[in-house]
Amino acid sequence: MYKTILVPIDLSEDNMSRLVIPHVEHFAKQEDAHIHFLAVLPPLSSFYGMGSLPVGHYPSETDRLRHAEAGLRQVAASFNLPDDRVDCHVAIGAPRDRILEQAQSIAADLIIVASHRPDITTYLLGSTAASVVRHATSAVLVIR
Repeated sequence: MYKTILVPIDLSEDNMSRLVIPHVEHFAKQEDAHIHFLAVLPPLSSFYGMGSLPVGHYPSETDRLRHAEAGLRQVAASFNLPDDRVDCHVAIGAPRDRILEQAQSIAADLIIVASHRPDITTYLLGSTAASVVRHATSAVLVIR
């Protein structure tokens, strides 16, 4: 039923990726599925003016992507999955947009996404998981 599964991973939230492990492993084994992990980085422009990094100390996009891919591969290795059925992807941009684009690009049958418990910012801005559910053309499993 589900042969191509997309699993967005927030590299800044270790506990969130741990939530999806049993579900991803279950579907991968039950369906003999190919798993695509995706990490989405914010554009550097989102840091400008926030004082989070001194001027001139912004890492290059290539360095950011390389570092994120290494982190994503480390997370993927914590799943009990055969290497030949795992791919890792890294993108820069708005998480919802990149998740939906990647899902379409790989023709994902299922997206498995972890979600925070709602708080005030979720009610005001909406969550990435909720937005993916609203706009995805494939099935979405939200794990809390």
